[in-house]
Amino acid sequence: MKRASPPTTSAAGRTRPAGAPDDEVLGKAYDARLMRRLLAYVRPHVHLVAFSGLLLVLVSGAQLLQPYLLKLAIDGPITNRNLSGLDVLVLLYVGTIVAELTLRYLQVYITELAGQNVVLDLRAAVFGHLQALSSSFYDRNPVGRLMTRVTTDVEAINEFFSMEVATVFIDVAKLVSILAILLVMAPSLALITLAVVPVLFAVSLFFRKRLRDAYRAIRTRISRINAYLQENISGIAIIHLFRREPRNEAEFDSLNRDHRNADLGSVLYDSLLSAVVELVGSVSVALLIWYGGGEILRGALTFGTLVAFLKYVNQFFLPIQDLSAKYATMQSAMASSERIFALLDTPVEIVDHPAPLPPPPSRGRIDFEGVRFSYVPEEEVLKGIDFSVAPGETVAIVGATGSGKSTVIRLLIRLYDVTSGRVLLDGRDVREYELSELRRRTGLVLQDPYIFAGTIARNLTLGDPRVDLERARLAARAVGADAFIEALPGGYDFEVRERGSNLSTGQKQLLSFARCLARDPAVLVLDEATSSVDPETERRLQQAVATLTRGRTSLIVAHRLATVLGADRILVMHHGEIREAGTHAQLLAREGLYRRLYELQFGAAAAS
Repeated sequence: MKRASPPTTSAAGRTRPAGAPDDEVLGKAYDARLMRRLLAYVRPHVHLVAFSGLLLVLVSGAQLLQPYLLKLAIDGPITNRNLSGLDVLVLLYVGTIVAELTLRYLQVYITELAGQNVVLDLRAAVFGHLQALSSSFYDRNPVGRLMTRVTTDVEAINEFFSMEVATVFIDVAKLVSILAILLVMAPSLALITLAVVPVLFAVSLFFRKRLRDAYRAIRTRISRINAYLQENISGIAIIHLFRREPRNEAEFDSLNRDHRNADLGSVLYDSLLSAVVELVGSVSVALLIWYGGGEILRGALTFGTLVAFLKYVNQFFLPIQDLSAKYATMQSAMASSERIFALLDTPVEIVDHPAPLPPPPSRGRIDFEGVRFSYVPEEEVLKGIDFSVAPGETVAIVGATGSGKSTVIRLLIRLYDVTSGRVLLDGRDVREYELSELRRRTGLVLQDPYIFAGTIARNLTLGDPRVDLERARLAARAVGADAFIEALPGGYDFEVRERGSNLSTGQKQLLSFARCLARDPAVLVLDEATSSVDPETERRLQQAVATLTRGRTSLIVAHRLATVLGADRILVMHHGEIREAGTHAQLLAREGLYRRLYELQFGAAAAS
């Protein structure tokens, strides 16, 4: 029986049930702890935010001055039928509009610059953390969901920081300033305006939770779409082969419609909130005209004051309407930041030793001492593995699928750490090495080599300063890859498409051999490196293997026994244990597991 996983803690300190995907993390509409963490990414760019805030103050000042200039023009020159001085007021009014537009342009540009810098830093932090996370993390999380964190979720935070952070404070200050002006100009009219504020507050409370949940639902569904897209694009050959296109289109249509419906839910609440605020504002203006008109007829109020008052009220409700929209944006940012910080809070399991010692001399000795390992608790994959590989020795590991062969390699290069026991390289526990030093000493060639988009030369060097182009050329020549490389248009400058799609399987494998040899590792690890090619290509790859293994410790995992017949020693694994060890001839003579594997592949006559 599997042990139940404990509940985990989200970035905001809340718990969620074990196994719940990150997309479904629940939280507050506004979380102060999350906001403090987000502001940490703003701090390096606070000078831009401050400058943007100053420009916004000036913009607001220009806006607040305009209604007062209208009041002066109406109650002065126009009412008195004396146009002297009106031209000055008109020029001042036009000047405030020009100043507002100019300052607004600068403010938007500076704000956007600050927001993009925040996004730059945040996205780099997320990508860097993804690079550091261990293989076990990627076993549990779909690639599409992780792509959403780096793209959609970061953009939601960008929208909040680039357009909202400074303006929220300025909008609040502007509201207070307008209220003060209104109370000074006409206290009775100001009270009418204030009477609708509780209504607006109640409306915002009503829509707050609904908007939060709507934005969270959108992020959840876009994550599902990205995960589905990634899986289907990666497996497009299988989809074509099994004619799954109609079914996949139907499944994607369901996911897409689900996202559309969630998006429409947010649009519904957002538009209702905006409409209600505008309705309340319109009702307030109607009340002001009704009451203010009566005051003008009684001589208690000037016409210019009422016009200015209406302009100020319009400016009063605009920030409130903006605050409603900003609140919706904040909901989206909070939902996204929950997921981003949940990712950033995921611990890096494979880390450097806190106090690594100077590395021992590189000889290439490997020791496994009582190694046990489980991917899932209480389901051991390795059950007390003990073996040693002497410097320069070639040892093969064979066994049925699921016997634990590849796990041995993953523990050696610390893609995972042992549950108990020790793995030693040159007499030192691999956990005591710096990761860069450990992986510098070990070269790995996989069954399915990963080739990056870019030139052949870039794929051979991978930007390693220790590997120049000449060294890469020598390595390619040594493994026999130079012949096909030089036949390509441009040779080493030939542009390889994504995942090496314009190269054959054998060519990609030869490139991976050359890439490994160029680093001259002390230990060579081959994981089924020649199992997925035709016999002629396999013959060439075997020649490359002979070049690679010459003079260095080699650990070869293989399913096809023909590739390991010349190994110095063969380890036979079964159900996570080493059951047999010896040379090919010794193991055949024992008539045990190895002999049965050999007879299955070559027939009983070949074993005789």
